[in-house]
Amino acid sequence: MKLIKILFMVFSFFNSSSSSDLTTISFYDLSIKSIDGKNIDFKSFKGKNVLIVNVASYCGFTGQYRALEELHSKYKDDLIVIGVPCNQFGGQEPNNEQQIQEFCEKNFGVSFLLTEKVDVKGKNQHILYKWLTSKNINHEIESSVKWNFQKYFVDENGKLVNYFLSTTSPTSSKIISLIEQ
Repeated sequence: MKLIKILFMVFSFFNSSSSSDLTTISFYDLSIKSIDGKNIDFKSFKGKNVLIVNVASYCGFTGQYRALEELHSKYKDDLIVIGVPCNQFGGQEPNNEQQIQEFCEKNFGVSFLLTEKVDVKGKNQHILYKWLTSKNINHEIESSVKWNFQKYFVDENGKLVNYFLSTTSPTSSKIISLIEQ
């Protein structure tokens, strides 16, 4: 019994210390793999706005790839657009990274950053989405990812400013006004 108590205390210590360490992570401490396996270091985004969108190839909102590409082309000096493939909503992204990249390029001319396919919620949630959805970590907003093509806007100082549900077009005045501030 004493051994169980000791093991419980050790586990509790390591578990609490690792979760409290997340509260000191800034947006610029994050990274993710690109769709072709290269590291994307968020430090390189300092001074630029960033729009992060969980994407899927077979969703009713998949047409938003066009608007995301439009934003990328029009505001490339001030905005980084990042598409994050995810298969957690209706199994609407069953493809592997190579197939996703080919689909996006062929059908929508996507040239903005695409990442590896990750989980945006649940026990295997990628650290990027832990940061985006937890006020304890991002120090601004608590949210949960409801569906594909939910958008998160991070300003040029690495502050999470707002998030937008799938029904908000990437080229909506709400998002454009944040870019043009």
